[in-house]
Amino acid sequence: MATVELRFSALPEHVRTARLVAAAVARRAGVDESVLDEVRLAVGEACSRAVGLHQRGGIGGTVRVALTDQEKRFLIEVEDGASPAAVPAPGAAEGGDPDDDTLGLAVITGLVEDLEVTKGADGGVIRMSWPVSAASVAV
Repeated sequence: MATVELRFSALPEHVRTARLVAAAVARRAGVDESVLDEVRLAVGEACSRAVGLHQRGGIGGTVRVALTDQEKRFLIEVEDGASPAAVPAPGAAEGGDPDDDTLGLAVITGLVEDLEVTKGADGGVIRMSWPVSAASVAV
């Protein structure tokens, strides 16, 4: 089991890099070529959501993306540092639309069959996984 970890400042310009890295690692892990666009889009949405939570809450720190090649699954975790207490209530912050958060989660839900969204005291985590093709595991 190999893991690639990416941490970036919560700025929108870094989301593209996270998408590109996720697609490259997914391809190498053996995720089917026809699913790579879904991986790329889901990671982009998850990272954009994390960046938005940081910016709306005025939170410093980084967004963490962990890409793990398991035996039969490719797992991606996107973790933000936006604890519920640090994020303003919907409509309380300027420059961020809370509906973007809901829409982003809806898009991710449509792209990923195996999805888990959790919130904790230290922030939230979106866990997504895709099957790895048997042919590439044997190589």
